[in-house]
Amino acid sequence: MRRFLPVLLTMIFLGGLSAAAQNAVPEIAFDSAANPLTLPDDIYLGEVGGVAANSKGDIFVYTRTGHPTISLGSSRAFAHGGSRLFQFDRTGKFVREIGQNSYGFMFAQQVRIDPQDNIWIVDQMTNYVMKLDSTGRVQMLLGRKPEAIPVPAPAPRGEAGGAAAAAGGARGRGGLPGEGAASDVFNRPTDVAWDAAGNIFVADGAGNNSRVAKFNNKGVFVKSWGSKGTGPGQFGSVLAIAVDAQGNVYAADGGNKRIQVFDNNGNFKAQYSNVGTPAALCITPAPNQVLYSSNSNPPEDLDVAGEIYKIKLDGTVIGKFGRAGKLPKEFGATNSIDCRSENNLLVGEIDNMRVQKLTLR
Repeated sequence: MRRFLPVLLTMIFLGGLSAAAQNAVPEIAFDSAANPLTLPDDIYLGEVGGVAANSKGDIFVYTRTGHPTISLGSSRAFAHGGSRLFQFDRTGKFVREIGQNSYGFMFAQQVRIDPQDNIWIVDQMTNYVMKLDSTGRVQMLLGRKPEAIPVPAPAPRGEAGGAAAAAGGARGRGGLPGEGAASDVFNRPTDVAWDAAGNIFVADGAGNNSRVAKFNNKGVFVKSWGSKGTGPGQFGSVLAIAVDAQGNVYAADGGNKRIQVFDNNGNFKAQYSNVGTPAALCITPAPNQVLYSSNSNPPEDLDVAGEIYKIKLDGTVIGKFGRAGKLPKEFGATNSIDCRSENNLLVGEIDNMRVQKLTLR
């Protein structure tokens, strides 16, 4: 036994060095403008679900602020409001509010700007993905707001029906848990992205579904993939989505602490499990594309994690920056990253209810 002890200790030591080397991610120096937006005196940001910029540099913020409205009619309750969409110019000066009191605005999840400068809103509780043109007029709706709630609520269904409903997704119709119906109806969607052909990809993963849904450029449902689980092509939750210039789809599987990569038809290609718990993704424009991913703080402990990773598309980590906290250059539950420029980012935070404008050095 004594003969093998030095060898064993050497193996443990080298193993420790290897693990340390893997964890030694370079720190990227950066500066932050922690309050780059100028709001009118009577308007405030709430939790920032999404932030994005268009080709002119105008900034759009979809925020959980305002007052949800419940109205009654024929003994049914209808809910809307509670989130607002603001536009600022490139200097951060307030320009206007878009879609005030919209039926589709309820719980801000994400805002994205497509290559044609259309504005896309993802609302988690109305289950809408809305396409607005640059003037703010609705051009397309994906998904459907749930039926109004009966008042009083109907009596619970029988045990078997209740169990099927609670399982969500495809269970109860012969499919896998969390698979979701193969349709354009969502259950708390989280993000939207597009490929070069204009195909639309929706992350449908904060509710009972754990899937990615694909539509053509006319909004016609094509297919979906994913279910609850830990295997390749399965998700714990789908919190964000991005598409590269080759049409590969990157999905933030926050529930399994990894990013999964698929081809344009949903075939599994790779997974990256070295970037914490991803909750926000962004890929820079071609030709030299990189991926940004947030290791967002868990809601039960906002003093851990928080950093943002810069990653090559093959999964190689270039570096990281930031940490959990309340001060400038710190992050609280990052939910959105805009990376129209590789070294100039906009970051939207839920916990700190703000947008930071970052410059990487």
